[in-house]
Amino acid sequence: MAWWLQGGYGMWYNIALISPPLVFVLFMVSQARRSISRLTHARSCIIASYYAVLWVVALFNLLWCLLQGSSGQATGWNVLSLVTSFGMLLLEVSVLVFLLQGSYVSGWDALVHTLIFSTTIASVDTIIKAIYIFGFGVPLFVDSNDTGDLQKWGFWLAYKLLFVAIYASILCLPHTKWHNRLPARPAFYNYICALFLLNTVSALGCGLLASGVGMGYWIYGLTNICYHAFYPPFVYATFLADFFQEEDLHLEDVYYSEMKDAGFFDADWD
Repeated sequence: MAWWLQGGYGMWYNIALISPPLVFVLFMVSQARRSISRLTHARSCIIASYYAVLWVVALFNLLWCLLQGSSGQATGWNVLSLVTSFGMLLLEVSVLVFLLQGSYVSGWDALVHTLIFSTTIASVDTIIKAIYIFGFGVPLFVDSNDTGDLQKWGFWLAYKLLFVAIYASILCLPHTKWHNRLPARPAFYNYICALFLLNTVSALGCGLLASGVGMGYWIYGLTNICYHAFYPPFVYATFLADFFQEEDLHLEDVYYSEMKDAGFFDADWD
């Protein structure tokens, strides 16, 4: 127990990191029978797929948070971190790719295209990180007294800035000719804004650490908490909660009816 309390950034950091994922998994467990029943009656392979992916990601993320203080076991910790980051990125990319396809493809086509593209991106991302860790010996997931380490923090700075650019581009889409591709629900824009701000602040922390400024650890640690502690429940609340909360499964007044009208679920709701 002592290693968990003293590991990582300290006891309060670990408590703040583990509490939300644990509560979310317990919530998912408590709602599992009801959720599966709704999925069975609705017969939506798209929602079922996202629900299953969210379950797997939430469990791996919880394990990652629980073992945060054991980063002294470098190899095992790196493997767990790579698997967890693969799942988180797969979920993050798949949400964007699926929703940005608009009504140009049918439900099944959208699901297949989304899974292929997001799995490819997440796999390439994991391979690059693995090369950095096991090939070049850069401890991407092991925090130590590494302020000013340009190899590590330069990598994370470029990584975060890439996501800042992606989310900034999406925020600019309403002012372009591709504005019709965007979902009408305001929650989607709140989701994009939240991730844009999170990656921007995280990039700031990485930039400070790459420059040798120790305060960057506090900023980077805060964004770590926000991402790992709140991202899975944030996805659930934004894109899945309405589906599971409808008592009669008539979704005309919620987000999924808008997606259905746009042609997303043509293959699922027949």
